[in-house]
Amino acid sequence: MIEVYIDGASKGNPGPSGAGVFIKGIKEPVFLSIPLESMSNHEAEFHALLIALEYCVKNDLTMVSFRTDSKIVEQSIDKEYSKNEIFIPLLEKSLLLINQLDLFFIKWIPSNLNKVADELARKAIK
Repeated sequence: MIEVYIDGASKGNPGPSGAGVFIKGIKEPVFLSIPLESMSNHEAEFHALLIALEYCVKNDLTMVSFRTDSKIVEQSIDKEYSKNEIFIPLLEKSLLLINQLDLFFIKWIPSNLNKVADELARKAIK
C-alpha cells in the first residue's frame, strides 16, 4: 500500500503558506514542497490534501493510505462534511478526486510522525 503524508503550514494565520507531500511505498519516494498564497493553516492542510490527491490520480497511484496531523481534514473527509464555508469547495474537490481512486484511507497521526511532510510544507513558505 502506498503511504501519502500531507501537511500544510502558514506563517501567520492567515499568512504565506506552503503544502508538503511525502509519498512512500513506490520505487522512488516523492517529496513535494508547494508554495501557496496567503491563507490559514487549516486551508493549507486542505490544499496539501488536494495536491497529493491530484498527484496520485495523475500518476495512477490508485491504492493509497493518507496520513495527516490535521484532525479537521481527517474528520471532514471521513464524514464528507464541513460546516466551514471556506473548506466546503476544497472538500468537494477532494471527494471528486478520491472517487477516482480504487482504494483510499485517511488516518490522523500525531505531528511527531509527520515530520517529513511538515518540513516540506515549511520549506515551501516564501
